[in-house]
Amino acid sequence: MAKQLHVYDTTLRDGAQQEGMNLSVADKLQIAALLDRLGVDFIEGGWPGAIPKDTEFFSRLAKEVTFGKATLAAFGSTRRAGGAAASDPQVRALLEAEAPVVTLVAKSDIRHVERALKTTGAENLAMIADTVSFLVGEGRRVFLDAEHFFDGHAFDPAYAVSCVKAAADSGAEVVVLCDTNGGMLPERVRLVVAEVGRLTGAALGVHCHNDTGCAVANSLAAVEAGAMHVQGTINGYGERTGNADLTAIIPNLVLKLGRPALSAAQLADLTGVAHAISEVTNIAPFARQPYVGTSAFAHKAGLHASAIRVDPDLYQHIDPVAVGNDMRMLVSEMAGRASVELKGKELGFDLAGQHDVLGRVTEKVKALEAAGYTFDAADASFELLLRSQLPSGRPEYFRVESWRTISETVPNGRPGPEAPTSSEATVKLWAGEERLVATGEGNGPVNALDAALRLALGGVYPELANIDLVDYKVRILDSARGTDAVTRVMIESADACSTWRTVGVGANIIEASWEALTDAFTYGLMSASVSPR
Repeated sequence: MAKQLHVYDTTLRDGAQQEGMNLSVADKLQIAALLDRLGVDFIEGGWPGAIPKDTEFFSRLAKEVTFGKATLAAFGSTRRAGGAAASDPQVRALLEAEAPVVTLVAKSDIRHVERALKTTGAENLAMIADTVSFLVGEGRRVFLDAEHFFDGHAFDPAYAVSCVKAAADSGAEVVVLCDTNGGMLPERVRLVVAEVGRLTGAALGVHCHNDTGCAVANSLAAVEAGAMHVQGTINGYGERTGNADLTAIIPNLVLKLGRPALSAAQLADLTGVAHAISEVTNIAPFARQPYVGTSAFAHKAGLHASAIRVDPDLYQHIDPVAVGNDMRMLVSEMAGRASVELKGKELGFDLAGQHDVLGRVTEKVKALEAAGYTFDAADASFELLLRSQLPSGRPEYFRVESWRTISETVPNGRPGPEAPTSSEATVKLWAGEERLVATGEGNGPVNALDAALRLALGGVYPELANIDLVDYKVRILDSARGTDAVTRVMIESADACSTWRTVGVGANIIEASWEALTDAFTYGLMSASVSPR
């Protein structure tokens, strides 16, 4: 029977070293609670005593967060050369953090020992043994991260292995072999882990970085070679190219290798937790991330759709529900009737047997995509298109008589880019039998159009006040045509319950924006169950 497998998360320490990430103590507390909800075994909170923010985190965690499953780990280094662990201030700070687990980092590459620590190989072994035995004697569970282990093993295998033995013989529960520079490949990791396990008998772990793009594969290779402890970060956060991504490691362990790293219920929360942590870090989720990305189970080709309609498992390596994700059908110029039918079902429309509707929608999509539209990420616009081909039709909340925009630059004696610019938009609409005319001002013509639409329609549809525009993207199509190129605009909107995306295409950015904007308002009112007035 396989040994119990530890899933050890280091998002709050190693992951937080990612360029551009700056977590507050409140952020770290929130992430810790999410990690515990997911069900990881250990959460590394940071380096108390060395980093003030981490010291505060450990102090507040005991008062503000109660873990259901996870065990808190404090990270720190072995004692200084020539000293004693019992009197080393950094080691004492690890005790004062009161975490049940202490993860020590120690050099295991003789080159780093001699050049970075500026001490001898024998003294480094004494630093490891002294610090581990002291902390164990104080009632702490101790893990040791053997830093630069794989590189050190390649240069001087005997010394690298002696570091593992020193830690294990002194009471370290797990010795973690670190690919600190991220340069290893799976076969090398597999061979080294197996060899070190055979030579030392120690319980081994693995900590991989992603500089070769192999951090997840290297971690799995280590587990298959006998490692019983695997470290990583949620969403692969970390410096340079990141750490091993636990959102890929965990489902691979559970679903591919049959290792019960999480329960089925916990695994089904994986996507939700990954995205919730993205919100806290303010780093947008990567759509094509394995397992938890929004595109992980998105299908576009018509051939795929035909097979999926018969059996979804034919084109999916797992049921996405197992990791809390969902299958999505993307409608594009590649779409066949099966794609449209499945996408309709996803949106709540049963189109089975409606051959005329399927044919019209399919041809319409292909024609529009040829003109520059894309419905891959614009589900709201696709649903409005689909409704327009159904007997019930697309809801008509307003009819457009005309619209125009004016942008005016007033130099005021300041020529050039410093001259202030104001934009104004006028819209003329009909809502039922009422003619509505409004003029709005804004920071640019699109913002002015948004303001004018809200002014014109706000009295008839006060629900528009609940709709916000949260993202705006512009793509120039056929840029070789210069200023004569077609423009595509994608707008993301949101209310208190959901978000949606609409697309517009036009000869200029304002025309494309108007189409995406009016679709966004129409879809928002429709999804709020507002009836045309």
